[in-house]
Amino acid sequence: MSHPVLLAVDGNSLVHRSYHAQARSEQPSWAVRGLLTQLVAAVERVRPVAVVVGFDDATRSLRRERWPQYKAHRGEKLESLVDQLAEAVQAVRDLGVAVVVPDGLEADDVLASCAAFAPRHGARTVVVTSDRDAFALIGEHTHVLRIINGGVDASPTMTPERLVLLLGVRPDQYRDFAALRGDASDNLPGVRGIGARTAARLLEVFGTARAAFDDIEAVRAALGAGVARRLSADGAREAWELNCQVMAMHDDVDLGLRLDAGCGVLPFEPAAVERVFRSLNLTWTAATAARVLADVETPAQPRAVHAETMLDQRSAGRWRTGSRRLPRLRPTAPAAEQLSLF
Repeated sequence: MSHPVLLAVDGNSLVHRSYHAQARSEQPSWAVRGLLTQLVAAVERVRPVAVVVGFDDATRSLRRERWPQYKAHRGEKLESLVDQLAEAVQAVRDLGVAVVVPDGLEADDVLASCAAFAPRHGARTVVVTSDRDAFALIGEHTHVLRIINGGVDASPTMTPERLVLLLGVRPDQYRDFAALRGDASDNLPGVRGIGARTAARLLEVFGTARAAFDDIEAVRAALGAGVARRLSADGAREAWELNCQVMAMHDDVDLGLRLDAGCGVLPFEPAAVERVFRSLNLTWTAATAARVLADVETPAQPRAVHAETMLDQRSAGRWRTGSRRLPRLRPTAPAAEQLSLF
């Protein structure tokens, strides 16, 4: 018997993505509309028993309080984006989704808490986000549907095997990988001179960054004097350690969730789905939303071929680990059969 699946959605990530992708849209609430459209597509593809959407606390950040440099380079959010983030929280809550906005924390912490919660309740998790940080959550019970150009249907479900194929590291190595490489979007410089390929090679040889830092002479012998010099430079180890601390996700957020009944459990009330989609003038997708979210029978629609089909066709030798983009796939035939998630 297959395990039930919990769908954990990064609300901030998808709202931001929709906001900037359609920044000149004349439609009101365009980012909220984008989030709802992606949510419906993800539920249709994954077939979960429950949905949780996490959002950042907009008023307080424990990470910024502890590390003031965290995201310090980012300017103030545009008022229209702030308004739509608040509107998105209310819209998905009105649908019947379990919405979690953890005090002082971020959507990432909600995703990590879902990944920890599901196995304790005999379930598995599919995380939906455009943020690579979630790769650290991948494992036997958690896969990541990483949204790229083309939306849900053109996006791959990342598994441990696919992560190795893409980046050359295992999920348990991903935080080390990201900490060595750094994350410019969060204002977290990595170890100077250590990019993604070198970080992956270090982890392939030594298993962990700590093991490499602890044996610089072995690094010199295995990877050369240049890499050894960068790891032994002043501040290199401290930069890695700081990044590891900042990037660590909380996995103990109270989700207020049960998988058998209550808020977040599918199907949702048809009237609520109808009301939310009509209020946002999403009439063109309201019927699909009713079928997918509320189990109201409507004619099935053709689906696109998913990106993991293409990803699985590539051999590790032909795939470039430095590449960040997967090909956009065109719908070639109806895909009535659900692809295996685990």
